[in-house]
Amino acid sequence: MNQTKKERLQALKLEYDQLRSEQEDLLKIIMESELPDRVYNSNAIEDSSLTMRDTEKILLSQSLIREVSLRETYETSNLARVFKYFWTMPNMDLTVENFEFLHQMLLGGINDAIAGRIRRSGEYIRMGWHIAPAPEKVRMMLEDLIEQYNSDFDEYFLEKIAEFHLQFETIHPFCDGNGQIGRAIIDLQLAALGYPPVIIQNKSKDKMYFPVFNEWRRRRKSEKLVDCLYFGLTESFYKRISYLRGSEIVNLSEYIKEGMHSPSLCTNAAKRQTIPAFRQEGIWRIAKDYIYG
Repeated sequence: MNQTKKERLQALKLEYDQLRSEQEDLLKIIMESELPDRVYNSNAIEDSSLTMRDTEKILLSQSLIREVSLRETYETSNLARVFKYFWTMPNMDLTVENFEFLHQMLLGGINDAIAGRIRRSGEYIRMGWHIAPAPEKVRMMLEDLIEQYNSDFDEYFLEKIAEFHLQFETIHPFCDGNGQIGRAIIDLQLAALGYPPVIIQNKSKDKMYFPVFNEWRRRRKSEKLVDCLYFGLTESFYKRISYLRGSEIVNLSEYIKEGMHSPSLCTNAAKRQTIPAFRQEGIWRIAKDYIYG
């Protein structure tokens, strides 16, 4: 990642740290409000049929109008439980046992035969053309991955996290739920460094997420995932900084209309994160007092 982006993240973190010092209650509210977004997008990447509204209703224990499978209902509530657990354990160690613990939280009640344990002898996994390593090698490979991550003090943190995620998903340690657990671990790694969580958007999975795995397995290239995490982190910063400043938040479409700005320019700037816009429930929003241009 280039120096300009690194300096930008450093400046955003400095402002975030200064603003958050006496507003932890507001940060907790922000985390609670974006929980449906985080759960929906992570499950949707795994082809869940639930909409954002379905997800919100399940988390609020409201009745759904349409039929929803019991599995998808459990996947929603269980993944939310994983994210909520991070609020109380932001410095949770990276260990195979802790990964298994999170997996038990995720798949408990869905498939108790495989919940909370890495793959055993005879449990092979294929993702497209890629065949995951033999079950007998999984624990050793995870332990080596964790040791490498913890002992690398030179590589930039987003690059380390991206490579860890790509390798974790390549190992595919569990029979099911690897994607949700892997993306949850990203938030755990960011929290340990004092950064807010990121949301990998379902809409961008075919351009910025899934293609990276083939590039990693063939050529060990992780740049696209680093960019994906960079955009997700700047967006997370912009949301929190805007609320911590006490700004009035409006839809980007309203901001464009009132300021007579170019819709295409503003929308593209939001996607490139060159303006402090962020998404809530899939809708771009921005501080009303932001001066564009």
